[in-house]
Amino acid sequence: MQVDRFSLYSRNKLKLGLFGANCSSGRAVTMVPERWSGNWPDCLSLAHLADETGIEFMLPVGRWKGYGGDTDYQGETLETVTWAAGLLAATRRLTVFGTVHAPLIHPMIAAKQFVTADHIGEGRFGLNVVCGWNEDEFTMFSATMREHAARYEFAQEWLDVVKLCWSHQGTFDFPGHFIKLQQARAKPKPFGNSRPIVMNAGASPAGQSFAIRNCDALFSMTPKGKLAEFAAHVTRVKALAREGGRALDVYTVAVITCRPTMREAEAYYRHSVIDNADWAAVDRILAMRGVTREAFPDDFEERRAHQANGMGGMAVVGDPDHVSSELAALATAGARGIALSFVNYLDEMPYFAQEVLPRLARMGLRE
Repeated sequence: MQVDRFSLYSRNKLKLGLFGANCSSGRAVTMVPERWSGNWPDCLSLAHLADETGIEFMLPVGRWKGYGGDTDYQGETLETVTWAAGLLAATRRLTVFGTVHAPLIHPMIAAKQFVTADHIGEGRFGLNVVCGWNEDEFTMFSATMREHAARYEFAQEWLDVVKLCWSHQGTFDFPGHFIKLQQARAKPKPFGNSRPIVMNAGASPAGQSFAIRNCDALFSMTPKGKLAEFAAHVTRVKALAREGGRALDVYTVAVITCRPTMREAEAYYRHSVIDNADWAAVDRILAMRGVTREAFPDDFEERRAHQANGMGGMAVVGDPDHVSSELAALATAGARGIALSFVNYLDEMPYFAQEVLPRLARMGLRE
């Protein structure tokens, strides 16, 4: 059971997932009319398609407030744990993650929610822990946005409590700095005498250290044309995890535009991501991160285009042969899994499954 959980119940060398489908517009900051709805019927149809085609996981974005612009980018989102529970009830093989902001929910309530979803899915729930960066969202909750290092100190206590709720058979106290519990008890435990896979996407040294200490997988972005740097990163973090007596997989993100020819793929990418980007939303997202033309005069336009591409992530644009080779290169660089996004997941996934998945199988990356 435990081995299956952390391999996402799959023997494929390269795991594939769908990222951001719980949000309106998904991850493409675009105004094209066919952009992703994010509504429940479409998410449910997508989960069925993923289950049937052997996609290993679905990973939602934890979002509470849209980014404005002409589309109010990601303005309508489905809460991730209840979303996961619904999808787990409707699928047979798919692992579905909840993406949870640790500072916004008490860990004992969170642990109970995770266990409930895990029993619904008979061991197919996963947890993506988020420490938070969006001050607008925290203000909505009257929550404190701690300074960077303290966010991970809090998250450490939060996750320690969640794991105690999952594992401790009796009553326990927790005399933490941020969290204090007395006579705490949590039953039932996760499904099958194991625990959910835990992921985190920390990019800073503090964030990566948190993932290395606590998580089964670290999500890391792969800048275009920098596979060597990504490979070195994978080697480093996996070695640090081994030094701590742990195993750590590294996952990454790819934004897919796959069409029968390179010309068609490049034309649609230009149409959806450049010509019809929601630039007002893009600029607001960048400003919230302190990225402005004045602060980054030399590469602001490059950062802007990267943000429009899909909230970051490697743009993979081309015909099935090219897309397959790009995904294989990420696997060769050390990616255990890749979270994929599309402008419209349901419209584009069938062609991807028909053309790209068999090519990856012939490369020995998938069965």
